Amino acid sequence: MSGKGNCYDNSAVESFFKSLKAELVWGRDWYTRGDVEIALFEYINGFYNPRRKHSALGWKSPVAFEQKAA
Repeated sequence: MSGKGNCYDNSAVESFFKSLKAELVWGRDWYTRGDVEIALFEYINGFYNPRRKHSALGWKSPVAFEQKAA
């Protein structure tokens, strides 16, 4: 971390939260905190991490990228 005001310090996290909001949060109504917690868990562990194609991996999912590397 280089300090206050450097936009590159947390660019990976900012990119993740943009994807999270665009793909999951915006356009939906949330009625309970439990609904949000379940949806976040399913998004992160069920879609974003294993199956979603990432530009940093050559537009491969993490699972496909790891299988090719192994």
